[in-house]
Amino acid sequence: MPSPFAAASLFDRAGGPRVMGILNVTPDSFSDGGRFQAAEIAAEHARAMAEDGADVIDIGGESTRPGYQAVDAEEEIRRVVPAIRAVRAAIPTPISIDTMKAKVAVAALEAGAEIVNDVWGLQRDPDIARVAAEHGAPVVVMHHRTEVDASLDVVEDMKRFLGRSIEIAQKAGVPDHAIALDPGVGFGKTVEQNLTAIKRVDALAAMGFPVLLGTSRKSLIGHIIQRTPEERVFGTVATSVLGWAAGAVMFRVHDIRANRDALLVAQAVLAPETAARSSAAV
Repeated sequence: MPSPFAAASLFDRAGGPRVMGILNVTPDSFSDGGRFQAAEIAAEHARAMAEDGADVIDIGGESTRPGYQAVDAEEEIRRVVPAIRAVRAAIPTPISIDTMKAKVAVAALEAGAEIVNDVWGLQRDPDIARVAAEHGAPVVVMHHRTEVDASLDVVEDMKRFLGRSIEIAQKAGVPDHAIALDPGVGFGKTVEQNLTAIKRVDALAAMGFPVLLGTSRKSLIGHIIQRTPEERVFGTVATSVLGWAAGAVMFRVHDIRANRDALLVAQAVLAPETAARSSAAV
């Protein structure tokens, strides 16, 4: 069983910015759907991301893009388990499973994943928190809404929602050092609320838990710069740098090298003493 401390230490801001590489083994993800469904191709892509500096490989078997087609746990397991086994055999980089289902989390953790990344913050299937605790797996809990409400104070809504997620994790036995928060950019928010979610990462960091920011190639960026998903690298990098400045620790992205390079420069400017420590480990 993986060490929960070793995996959770990835979210320690003192270690510098961390990059989580996205590996979708789905036919319908908005940016890379259908590209990495074969296990050997998934492993090859994961190896390339690790060589570019990915600290974690995040494997998902169900798209969560707007209008996505839901799949059952058995189909999701069929997609992710071969990929997890192939990636684990190819590289030592920690693997997270991007799922909201406890049954999928069990299969993924037993296949070699080490972190549970739940876009519903443990609230769609609360049993997933117990699964994470029993396997010693850190959890990333994301803010999510089923409906957009432009009248909401999105910062307060994120804090309320994630507060419930933290309580679920704690009651299940997940230690505080193994819980990370995600503002859920692109999920149930207006453009203005998404921008606020990025700008106010500090409000989540003030809750006492590390923050993961995932903005990679999202429609928010396309709305601003009018580019296709593949052309949104520079826009994504801008949000990553702003997120680091606001207090985020880990960044879930498609384009590893561009984001990692920019984050290391941002770290060097904003906190030279920690940059010196982390660069020595690169």
